[in-house]
Amino acid sequence: MKALVVYVSVHHGNTEKVARAMADALDACLLPVEQADAGVLEEYDLIGFGSGIYFGRHHRSLLNLVDGLPVLRNKKAFVFSSSGLRKVRFVHDFHRPLKEKLRRKGLTVIGEFSCRGLDTFGATRIVGGINRGRPDEEDLRRSQDFAGNLATS
Repeated sequence: MKALVVYVSVHHGNTEKVARAMADALDACLLPVEQADAGVLEEYDLIGFGSGIYFGRHHRSLLNLVDGLPVLRNKKAFVFSSSGLRKVRFVHDFHRPLKEKLRRKGLTVIGEFSCRGLDTFGATRIVGGINRGRPDEEDLRRSQDFAGNLATS
């Protein structure tokens, strides 16, 4: 299975660390969102889409990439993120909008992963941020385990 991990990592490199760990586990290509387009994505069987979470959603550039895709058939996808807050499925499921966009583009979403990351937005900056040191080695190990399990899906 030919795999690709597309990511956006803006402030602290949190999501890039997770994306690299996943790409290593999948023996996948790693691509920043600004280098991705439909032509590139069509070459892969499994595609990961991830970013930090901004105001409850993935980064706008990642959402714009997906919006601009044609319908892609016979492709599997997974979603991942790093965030200052913990993902709570029925309270603030920040993966849902991206998963819905991917499904509308014909991709089969086979999994999702989220972990905490350093967040220095707003008032948290005063105290040096929240989740200092995250993602940590345990988060990266969990992301690799997640990705490794996708390879057998």
